[in-house]
Amino acid sequence: MNHTADEAQHRRAVAFRDLHTGPRPFVVPNPWDAGTATLLAGFGFAALATTGAGLAYSLGRPDGTVSRAEILDNARSIVEATGLPVTADLESGFADKPADIAETIRLAAAAGLVGGSIEDSSGRADDPIRPLDEAVERVAAAVEAARRLDFPFTLTARAENFFQGRPDLDDTIRRLKAYEEAGADVLYAPALPDAEAIRAVCSAVDRPVNVLMGGALKLSVTELGALGVRRVSTGSALSRAALGALTRAAREISELGTFGFGADALPYAEANGLLAPAPSADRESDPAP
Repeated sequence: MNHTADEAQHRRAVAFRDLHTGPRPFVVPNPWDAGTATLLAGFGFAALATTGAGLAYSLGRPDGTVSRAEILDNARSIVEATGLPVTADLESGFADKPADIAETIRLAAAAGLVGGSIEDSSGRADDPIRPLDEAVERVAAAVEAARRLDFPFTLTARAENFFQGRPDLDDTIRRLKAYEEAGADVLYAPALPDAEAIRAVCSAVDRPVNVLMGGALKLSVTELGALGVRRVSTGSALSRAALGALTRAAREISELGTFGFGADALPYAEANGLLAPAPSADRESDPAP
């Protein structure tokens, strides 16, 4: 049975779709729980994306060990925390068969999401990228399921070559063009190594391109826009930045016995203020008890 969107989800979906055609690239940062989603929403971002790796780390596990149910429960909490459009890292669809990929898209919609990505990684260390024909069939199944929804679900197709240690730009572009032909709304090749590779990808396709930032590649939003990028995500980088701060603090305590990390910590009152729920109009109008 298909999910029926309410008015709010439909509105979020249209807003997210339209962001891809705006005058400049937009950044869709990746919170890993309701708290970090609330913090990011407070900085004025127009949309958010989940991170499978960030969620796994928060659960004390490595990337690639989170189930579909866990991903979607996490996504639902992020949607409910902010009311912003949210797209999800749906990994490899949590399935091999196209019919099961379609079910993942339907469940994503039911969780309140307005977009999601399907990647072409296989999960096999000896052969980490799926054959192109198989990958295209899976993207096509996801696209068909998305089109059957009663709101514009933005389907992103990911070519994982560079992320999986296969730096083959020609094959990456070949795959992205095939996913575009299969109907994907956004194209994404994480871990592209430099500006020229990004320019080559953006020039080769007609659909909006998402680029992953937050690692060694140092380009601004303006510079990415000049290369043809339409959307910028941070993947697990924000969660790893938080883990980096925690690790440095723990190392200072355990090795030096000092607590200098506290100088860089978010002040207690500020943390409470940033995460305090906004008062509703009804509550503001109620007489004091």
